[in-house]
Amino acid sequence: METIMSKMNKDNAVIGPFVKSPDPAIIELIALSGFDFVIIDCEHGPLDMLTAQNLIRAAESRGLTAIVRVSENNPSLISRALDIGAAGVQVPQISCRADAEAVVKASKFSPIGERGVCRFVRAADYSSKERNSYFESANDKTMIIIHIEGIEGVENIDDILEVEEIDVVFIGPYDLSQSVGLSGQVDHPHVEELMKSVVNKALKKGKSVGTFVDNDIAAKKWRAHGVKYISYSVDMGMIYDKFKEVVDQFND
Repeated sequence: METIMSKMNKDNAVIGPFVKSPDPAIIELIALSGFDFVIIDCEHGPLDMLTAQNLIRAAESRGLTAIVRVSENNPSLISRALDIGAAGVQVPQISCRADAEAVVKASKFSPIGERGVCRFVRAADYSSKERNSYFESANDKTMIIIHIEGIEGVENIDDILEVEEIDVVFIGPYDLSQSVGLSGQVDHPHVEELMKSVVNKALKKGKSVGTFVDNDIAAKKWRAHGVKYISYSVDMGMIYDKFKEVVDQFND
């Protein structure tokens, strides 16, 4: 199965929603709909690691890449997300190079990082994988996605981009808009200018870029600007929108 990183390296965009529902059937529907990946959201919403592990199983059964967004830049949280089999982690609120280096340190085994070592976890097939090959393959395959979602991160983006092991620089437009006093105004020219500056600098450094969108217009706009990792909306919002559309049509 081709990975989403290999797709992006071939200059293809990939698309996937955030998920807050604990139901594995939702993950299967996302896969059957043709999405490339899913972001299991353990920052906002009710999901815990045990539930996330079952959602990852559902994703893998349908050929869908499962990423876990952890709630903070914390080695224990990052390690647990990877131990349950996530293909990668998304880590919020990266503001400086030291923050990005801490993510790498927690996500990769030695000699790259200092990820906690335990082979008796799902990611290592509960110790049935040969230990050395597990450590090597985990380092090779684990995706690291960092969130730039505050003005401090934007201002420090040049230093952040020097961290080689970062795979995707993800711009959080809503938190970024709040950090500059324009809460929720993700289409404001100033917010877009800041986002574009990050995109342009990241692309020049050969980094893939991601962002969150909640409509087709925004998705096409940022894709045209070189963003390849498109996080499209949230499962709960998408389900609500469809339900509301049916009811509105019925009552029209």
